Amino acid sequence: MKTIDNIPTSKIQRATRMVQTGAKVGVNYLKYYGDKITKNEKEAKQRLNENNAEDIYDGLKKLKGSALKVAQMLSMEKSILPQAYVEKFSLAQFSVPPLSPALVIKTFKKYFGKHPNQIFDKFNSTSVNAASIGQVHAAEKYGKKLAVKIQYPGVADSIASDLSLVKPIAVKMFNIRGKDSDKYFKEVEDKLVEETNYILELDQSNEIVEKCKHIPNLKFPTYYPEISSDRIITMDWMKGEHLSEFTSYNSNKELSNKLGQALWDFYMHQLHNLRKVHADPHPGNFLVSNTGDLIALDFGCMKSIPTEFYIPYFELAVEDNLKNPEFFTKKLYELEILREDDSNEEIIFFKDLFHELLSLFTKPFNQDTFDFSDPEFFNKITELGERYSKSTELRKMNGNRGSKHFIYINRTFFGLYNLMFDLKANEIQINNYKNL
Repeated sequence: MKTIDNIPTSKIQRATRMVQTGAKVGVNYLKYYGDKITKNEKEAKQRLNENNAEDIYDGLKKLKGSALKVAQMLSMEKSILPQAYVEKFSLAQFSVPPLSPALVIKTFKKYFGKHPNQIFDKFNSTSVNAASIGQVHAAEKYGKKLAVKIQYPGVADSIASDLSLVKPIAVKMFNIRGKDSDKYFKEVEDKLVEETNYILELDQSNEIVEKCKHIPNLKFPTYYPEISSDRIITMDWMKGEHLSEFTSYNSNKELSNKLGQALWDFYMHQLHNLRKVHADPHPGNFLVSNTGDLIALDFGCMKSIPTEFYIPYFELAVEDNLKNPEFFTKKLYELEILREDDSNEEIIFFKDLFHELLSLFTKPFNQDTFDFSDPEFFNKITELGERYSKSTELRKMNGNRGSKHFIYINRTFFGLYNLMFDLKANEIQINNYKNL
């Protein structure tokens, strides 16, 4: 794979690159209007989506940092984006051009003050895995093979400016309006700032390992604070293949259920017992070992769940509560889904929308055992998302609603559900976490 010798770090440089990407998108639309004359609408729109996804991803992967992280987040929104975008943006999970070896050494000296060979017995300056915020290198020390994650130059300093470039796209995509909309972007910005703080990630990683190491069939690396810094983090090298690679060929149902149960228990234990969750459940953060264990990695994005959100959120996961109109409405206000300034039309619309959505989405929580391999369940979620994404009525409404905590909690559940479906886990004990 081609390497990158420099990353635009100034606001002007990054804005210029985004403008260049925007110009390419403009050309794609001109082609689209021409295609509509010679081809049918469906073919023309598909080509537009493919071309735009290619050009937008190409621009973002050169910027890296939070711009690319947003693409990674959007790749999980399979019911919102056209398939062409999902497929292309999903590459941001673990397949982007790495820094060149020369830039790696320069970056290492800047962050650590030493050449990597002065720290490790062996260090490979060629990356083995590059993602949105950092890339991983193989090293040796203590008689062990280690993984060294190095943060890209300028990532931490460009978060605010990157989000200001992405904000207009998000506002249009999710129909966010109103003076309170900044709280959502501030939530994303705060989490991205946390993800660039590797000292914080080290502390969070050790906390998760300590509090979740008892979960069956779940493994974690050991972390090494003495050879880590605010921009470099060192951990054990974990042998295994990415979850998406494993699920592409696996046909062992027993192993699927074993891994799926470990994954489900891991998340339910965090959500209900720890009230703090690993809010980045994409395939690049999980490996499957050759012994059939699930390996969890990368705890930079952790979301604490305040009690005032946790209680009403999971109260609405109870089927009987959804059937109680008065209780249901009360909880929608507590979760800021309904607003005091809503019109009668908006109240009726959003009550119906969220009742339909929650009745489907919380289905696993109302059964002792759930089949996550059931395509009907996931097709219904996708159909519901597509229906409302195309709803002209919804476009007229103010999409600025819901607690800011929904952003990462919903992201966690969408990611978890998708991973469970990919695993084809079909005999999952939903309430195992109560015994952990």
